[in-house]
Amino acid sequence: MTIQKKLASLKAIISGYGSCLVAFSGGQDSAFLLKICSMVLPKDKLLAVTAFSAAYPEIELQKAKALAEDIGARHKVIKTRELDNKNFISNSVKRCYFCKKELFTRLISIAGRNKLRFVLDAGNISDKNDYRPGNIAKRKLKIKSPLSEAGFNKVDIRKASRSLGLVTWNKPSLACLASRVPYGTKITAGLLKRIAGGEEYLTGLGFRQVRLRHYNGLCRIEVGKGDIRRLLNKREAITARLKTLGYNYITVDLEGYRTGSLNEVINQ
Repeated sequence: MTIQKKLASLKAIISGYGSCLVAFSGGQDSAFLLKICSMVLPKDKLLAVTAFSAAYPEIELQKAKALAEDIGARHKVIKTRELDNKNFISNSVKRCYFCKKELFTRLISIAGRNKLRFVLDAGNISDKNDYRPGNIAKRKLKIKSPLSEAGFNKVDIRKASRSLGLVTWNKPSLACLASRVPYGTKITAGLLKRIAGGEEYLTGLGFRQVRLRHYNGLCRIEVGKGDIRRLLNKREAITARLKTLGYNYITVDLEGYRTGSLNEVINQ
């Protein structure tokens, strides 16, 4: 199916909802979804909600606010408290389920108070290639995923976003900071802050797609395969900086960045 046909299908699906709340992280996928919703639905029938917590970098919150304003959608920021949930901080392989269950439950409540019929997330068919226990919560709570329903994958979303003039069309993938921590390692606010600081430093050096995977006193850096050589050329400065954050050993993943690399240890 062509992107044009997928777009037509997506617009028809969203139009059929009548009104909705969009779970809006400000990433490439949710930005595209919000943009299409804003093209189809009246402004008073659409609300974007961004959840902010220690697991979501402050800089991304500011970008999400600016993006929602640029799109012209109503926008609300809520504070979530994953770190108060023992099931989340214990960091089992079901961590994402507990996080999404809390988030979607709150979004459903907000949607109800605003007389909006459905809660939407930006899940798409590319997500099916990764381990995502949060999808269980999504199914149980009947969250809609119109991008997936219309057949959109990551490549489609990038191409369509570019044609719509969205600044997020080539934005690096976002993910909760907790996804940098191996299952079984307790998640704390201090740990998330350390990871965020390291990634912010690496991004400041010009690396677009970055993950700092945490292993107590050791960290594993993932960047795009084409950036590995440049990363190694800056190894002395990077090593010195990351050691100030408490890492004794700094390593580079020679396979480069890939979504959900910590899930590779799970026997799915």
